[in-house]
Amino acid sequence: MLSKRLWKLIQLSRKIWVRTTLIALLAVVAVAASSFLGRFIPDEIADRLGVEAVLPVLNVLASSMLAVVTFSLSVMVSSFQAASSQVTPRAHRLLLEDTTTQTVLATFLGAFIFALLALVLFRAGFYGGHASVVIFAFTVLVIALVVIAILRWIAHLSRLGSMDETMQMLEDRVRRTMENHRKWPGLGAKCYEDGDKIPTGAVPIPAEEGGYVRHIDVAALQTRAEEEDCRIWLHAIPGDWVGENEALGYLDRASEPVADAVREAYVFSPLRNFDQDPRFGLFVIAEVAERALSPGINDPGTAIEVLARMERLLTRYSPDKVTAEEPGYDQIRVRRLSEADLIDEAFTMIARDGAGMVEVSSRLLGSLRRLARGRDPELSAAARELAKYALAAAEVALDREHDLKRLHAAVEGWGGFGREEEKEPMVIRKA
Repeated sequence: MLSKRLWKLIQLSRKIWVRTTLIALLAVVAVAASSFLGRFIPDEIADRLGVEAVLPVLNVLASSMLAVVTFSLSVMVSSFQAASSQVTPRAHRLLLEDTTTQTVLATFLGAFIFALLALVLFRAGFYGGHASVVIFAFTVLVIALVVIAILRWIAHLSRLGSMDETMQMLEDRVRRTMENHRKWPGLGAKCYEDGDKIPTGAVPIPAEEGGYVRHIDVAALQTRAEEEDCRIWLHAIPGDWVGENEALGYLDRASEPVADAVREAYVFSPLRNFDQDPRFGLFVIAEVAERALSPGINDPGTAIEVLARMERLLTRYSPDKVTAEEPGYDQIRVRRLSEADLIDEAFTMIARDGAGMVEVSSRLLGSLRRLARGRDPELSAAARELAKYALAAAEVALDREHDLKRLHAAVEGWGGFGREEEKEPMVIRKA
């Protein structure tokens, strides 16, 4: 599990300005190193590749890269706005962390800064004939990087902001989150059930600020718990909204230094993120289906595609298929995220708002039926319970006999829904 400091560093590295600044600094270093490296250039090469050979190339590079950066930024903003309006506004946060877009823009801006600085220093008389050879070599390298970046940008622009590309990015991100969640369900510590009784006399740790839990530094808490010889039960987990003065967790005995360490280990934000919160990832994907099911869009095909992606994620990373790592933090207990919470985030909105579309309802029941066949009893029970809700909602919303027959066909032979076990004929209920 990541420490709080390392997690913040990773969050910072996902900012577009960080990558741009680093490449721009490399351009500054290249220009600054040219005077030193020029001492090693033979005179015959310096005579052939003088200032007149370098300046025209730098002029072209400086003027063109500024235009390319401006154009690329406008395209990026337009693509992000399109994705926010067509997919879900929450997808915008993920697109901002797109490494291809960041690297391409950083390369363009770095090339512009390199060319501009070199021109200024040439005009100021800082470079002689030998240094100009080094600048020429760096310029060739920069041009090669720009050409590669343009080719990557062209290929990326054909998909950037599209429904398929954005949904695939969402699924890939949620896949990593789900895998980490299954490997470390307690963030590296042992889990306790929400209904388990906290030991008598345990001291609650109130939160000093409100917000969504984004990250918990469990490793730091383990170190402090070992120093103080105590146990910590963390009730608030990533994705939970915690109000001010609500309990973050409990200590087996009062200890203000440990309570302060618990508060320090939590990172709060007004916004949720994907890193330690699998519920948020499933919720964002479900939002894509919600938007598609709205009366103004009326796109059941997208909702069905979302159901397929959701089923694939929950099936591939079901508890019986991914082995949890042995907990390394034995003095920390973290509230376990239930399978019912995951199923609820993934399917409840679709079951409610897609109830009036038989193709969506029948596909949803089919997905839940397959999930209920899994070997994990809790996931199976959660899928079965939501299927009952989805079936009841669809029976109320649908009033055509043909649609109701198709709906009941999706649960034909599924134990717990009555007809196969009771050996009675199917009764079509109308709203």
